[in-house]
This record gives sequence, C-alpha cells and structure tokens, in this order.
Amino acid sequence: MLERFLALPAGRRSKWAVLGFWLVAVIAIMATDLPSKYADAEKNESTSFLPGDAESTKALEVTKRLQGGELAPTVVVFQRDGGLRPADREAIARDTAQLNARAFRGTTRFGEPTLSRDGSTALISNTIRSDGESDTLLDPVDHYREVLRTEDRDDGLQVKVTGPSGVSADAIKVFEDINGTLILAAGLLVFVLLILIYRSPIFWFFPLFSVIVAELVSRGGGYGLTELGVTVNGQTSSIASILVLGAGTDYALLLVARYREELRRHEDKHEAMALALRTAGPAVIASALTVAIALLALVLAKVNGTAGMGPVGAFSIVVALLVQLTFLPALLVAVGRRPFWPFVPRLGDEGVDETHGVWRRVGERVAARPRRVWLGTVALLALCAVGLLNFSSGLTQGNSFRDSVESIEGQELVAAAFPAGQSAPLDVVVRDPGRAQAVGAAVAQVDGVADVRPTGQQGAEGVLLAAALDVDPYSTEAFDLVPKVREAAAAAAPGTLVGGSSAVEADVRDASERDTLLLIPITLVVVFLILLVLLRAVTATLLLMGTVVLSFAAALGIGSIVFDVVFGFPGADPSIPLFAFIFLVALGVDYNIFLMARVREETAKHGTRDGMLRGLAVTGGVITSAGIVLAGTFSVLAALPLVFLTEIGFVIAFGVLLDTFLVRSVLVPALVLDVGPKVWWPSRLAREEAVRGPATDPPHGTVAG
Repeated sequence: MLERFLALPAGRRSKWAVLGFWLVAVIAIMATDLPSKYADAEKNESTSFLPGDAESTKALEVTKRLQGGELAPTVVVFQRDGGLRPADREAIARDTAQLNARAFRGTTRFGEPTLSRDGSTALISNTIRSDGESDTLLDPVDHYREVLRTEDRDDGLQVKVTGPSGVSADAIKVFEDINGTLILAAGLLVFVLLILIYRSPIFWFFPLFSVIVAELVSRGGGYGLTELGVTVNGQTSSIASILVLGAGTDYALLLVARYREELRRHEDKHEAMALALRTAGPAVIASALTVAIALLALVLAKVNGTAGMGPVGAFSIVVALLVQLTFLPALLVAVGRRPFWPFVPRLGDEGVDETHGVWRRVGERVAARPRRVWLGTVALLALCAVGLLNFSSGLTQGNSFRDSVESIEGQELVAAAFPAGQSAPLDVVVRDPGRAQAVGAAVAQVDGVADVRPTGQQGAEGVLLAAALDVDPYSTEAFDLVPKVREAAAAAAPGTLVGGSSAVEADVRDASERDTLLLIPITLVVVFLILLVLLRAVTATLLLMGTVVLSFAAALGIGSIVFDVVFGFPGADPSIPLFAFIFLVALGVDYNIFLMARVREETAKHGTRDGMLRGLAVTGGVITSAGIVLAGTFSVLAALPLVFLTEIGFVIAFGVLLDTFLVRSVLVPALVLDVGPKVWWPSRLAREEAVRGPATDPPHGTVAG
C-alpha cells in the first residue's frame, strides 16, 4: 500500500494531477495573502512568552485590569556631559509640546521633565496602552523618534527614546526585518550549493523551486496554527523557514541521488522514479517523522514561544517532506532527463557504486583498526564537550541585539544618572489595600531596590506600587533580585504579586531551565523508540543514540567557547541547550537513519562488515552534500542581528558538520565494524549472519571473478 502511494507522482497521468494539486494550493495561499497574515500574527513582546502559571503572568492580568489595559511606559532621555544648559531645557520644553501635539489612540501625554541630581540628564515619559498589535507600539514610538531627530540641537545633547515600549518596538522591528533577509540569503546559498553539487546550470532550479513551494505552504499553514492559539514569534518563524529550506533540500538531494542511480539502470523515467520513491522514500519518511515527532515534544514546554516551535517546526518538516516526495518527483518526471545537462544519466552509465569511491576508501581505512578509530573519535568529541564548563546564560533582552539600538543606548544613559531600574520598575500588586504601606516599606528594605512609590492605580483587586531597582532592569542582577522582592512582599502581605519587565524575563528564564530539564529526557526516549522500531536492533539503537548525544555535547561545548572568545557575546540564552539538543539529536539521527537503512539493506546480502562499507560508499556523497546544505542554511542565522539566532545558527551548523564528517562517516562505521553482527541484536539479521557467516566483497581495486 505504501509503495503504491509513494509511486503515485511517477505515474504517466497521475503526475499531472499531483502538479495540479500543488499549483492550486499555492495559488490559493497567495490569493488569500496567508504568508503576510502569518508574519502579522507574530508576537515578539516578552510577555507573550510567559507561562500561564508564572507569578508575572498573574500580576500582569491584575495590573491590566487596574490600569484599564496593558500599559507600556515610554521614556525619553535627554543627556549632556557636564550638565544640561538653559538652551537644552528650552529644547526639552519644545520637544514635549511637539510630542504632545499628536495624540495616538491609547497613549497619555508626556509630563514635566524629571532632572537627575547632577543636572546632566532629564526624563519625560508617557504610557502606551497595548492591544497585542505591533503597530500600536510601533506607530507612536516611530513618531516620537522622528520628531526628536528632526529637531535642531546644539552638539553634545543626546536624545533617546527608551523604556519598555522603546525596547519592545526595537525588538519588533528587528523581527519584522528578519524574514525577508533570511529567506533571500538562505535561498541564495542553497542556489550556489545546488549548482556545485549537480554541476548543472539548469537542474538547480527544480529542487530550489520545490523548496520555495514548501516554504509558501508552510507559512500559509503556519497562519492557521496561530489562529488555533499557537504562539509564534520571530525566532520561531526564522527557524521554521530554515528547517524548510535546509531539510527540504536534503530530502530532494536524497531522492534525486536514488533517481539518478535508477536512470542508469532503466530507460523509462517513470519506472526509474517509481523505484527511487519506493526505495529512498521510506528512509526519507522515517527521518522526517523522527524530526517532526522530536519537535512536537516542545509542546510540553512552559514557555509559550518554545511550545509554539513544536507544532510550527513539525508542520514545516511534514510540508517539506510531502512537497519533496510528491511535487518534486512529478516535476522531474514531467521534464525528463535533459535538465541534468551536461551530466545527463543514461542507461548503462557508470555512477557511484558500492565497491569504489572516496567513501569506500574511508570505510576501508576505518575497518583496518575500528576500535582505535572509535576510541580516538570519542576522545576528541569528549574534549570538545569540556567547553560546556564555559557555558553562561548571561544573554538577556538588554544585550540580545548584535548592533546598537536606540532603546538600549537610552537605558544606559538613564542608568548613568538615575537608579537604573527607573525606566522599567517592578509592578507590585498588593491585594489588600490596607497592607500597601507595609508592603512598600518591606520591599524598599530589599538590598538593590532604589525606591517604592504608589502609582495612583487601585481598585477592588488591589493597589499597584512601582519598585525601581538600582540595577539595569534587563540584567541578570535584576532577575536575581525578583525572588527577594517577592519574598519580602509576600511576608508583609500574603498574596502580593510582583510583575513588570524584570519579573517577566526572570520567570521566562526559570521556565526555560525547567523545560530543558524536562524535554531533553523526553526527546531521548521518543527518538530511542523511533530508532528501535526502524532498526529493530537494541544494540544499534543504543550506539546511534550515544553518538548523537556526544555530538551535541561537543557542538555546544565548542559553541560556548566561540560565543565568549571569538564573538565576545555576554552569554547564551537559557533556551539554547534545549533548542540545540532538539535539532542536533533529531537531525543527527536523521542522517544515521539514511546511512543505517542502506547498511541494513546491504547487510542482508553481504554481511555486517561489507554491508557497512557498501552502505557508506553509496550514501557518503549524498549525505555529505545534504549535511553541507543543512549546515549552510542554519549558518545564515548567524548573519542576523540577534545574538540568540547567531548562537543557535552557529551551534547547529557546526554540529551538523561535525555529525556529517566525523560521527556519521567515521564514528558510526567504526562502532558497527568493531561490534560486528551483534550490532543487529536481537533482530533476525544477527542470528542469520551468525549461522551463514558474512559474505565478502573482493578487495578494493580488484574485480570479482
């Protein structure tokens, strides 16, 4: 049944039906503008990542009701070294009047300036009522910055728009600019790699075109997921696009490699494609479903942004799989052999075989001393993993931009003249109004709290206080203060809630650490069970799981050193280990499935030793090409302006290359060759080989008689 379904796109008539189906789907998606709606549905404010049971979530809900909505303060900072001049104060008054001249829906007026003690800095502020739409923040913040930029000023007066609304606006703008840049850069890279791989000025178009179709369909379906309540942010969208481009191209490479092999054996292109789909299709399906199921484990995450990556990533992988196993083969059968020019595969042509080639020679060298090879490889990977000792989770919202942004520059000016947390104080919700004064006094006694003041907002659900911190509200020092503030507040009045920007990020970071501890073991179990079903061998499954986990540790270890020593980043996001683990383990197992599926096929005819060598020889080239493409597409993330995406792009790209060139090509063959037929235990394959003994290929360079 499966083989018949897989061969459907290769049919003489059915190929046109398959092409027509995808053409109608793409036209419908473009006509309804679903990709743009998907981009508009992204939620890039940190509050959208909050787990539902976090204290800052509960505080936010009460605060919104007390304030009549979610209010984001805007702070405009004016600063001059040596002190503000009389002309500067006149300019501040003019600026305030100009900013108040245009009223945006949900905004308050800017009030009188607050001067620092040293007279160098002045602040004016207002609030913006957020409704979940990006433009509600972007429109007023962009207007404020435009007004302040066009004002004539004396040299030396710095003016910056910051505060929570400024920080959020900068984050939203960065994410909005990412997708177009990412897809263009990744598409260009895939184009170059496909030309180098196929050495054809024509053939590159067909895999790349099919990947573009998959990307459009995945973005259209992604919008449907957001309508179902899935949280999608710019990071999720970017990584999902890379998955479609990278994994989709990989699936195309694996299918086309088998198709070219069959074109040299069969005159009829339809028959050749049908055989390619029947033989390569199951391994491609198994590997794609492994990645998709591993990603789906993320839905158990408490952080909404991480949980959203699960269904979005899994859906993207499934779409890439469907397009590359239906649309691409139908398209290739429709155009025939000619697009392979100038290296058109003909009946009887020689191609990659099981007993010759670079990867056969690599396998034979490994086979000469397999135990020494795998011990040396494991030692090298373990040495790389030592870099994990240098891992730091010091990346925060305040230092997450690679380039300078105005809101962070403004925050630094505020911190130099005022309590650093004044631009984004903690929200303290006292449920018992009679205890508000006691709570304020208790919180003010916490070391690191600059002052506590009433906001004037209260109601049946409590009284809202604002607690400004001495430290940068977007720093790890501020996050460490949040539990202390909560403890003091709860001691003075049980039920008091503490929220605000610092508390939000502290809760997100705590939830990320919990997600990592929960989801890594779950992912290991899921992938182990999938491999066990596919290989039907406990020993092989344990060996492969060990190799991908060691590869992940080595990649993250090297990444931890590179982030610090080479890039000079302040640290990594707490979610980096989880994302790196999910992708590297799933994608590492992905390539092992491609390899071991062919090794198992060859072992049934030639025994474990020669089956390993023959499988490596025939799959080595295409898996290496696939690894280079996938690593290349993930490396594009490193060019984007967010530190998190640079870090995840580097770790996954390096890990994929490590897995491609060292783990899959050296470590796995060495382990299989050293263990021998027992690697297939307890399957029938191990027992049958033990009875009959292994078949043997002729030595490399000789011809069988």
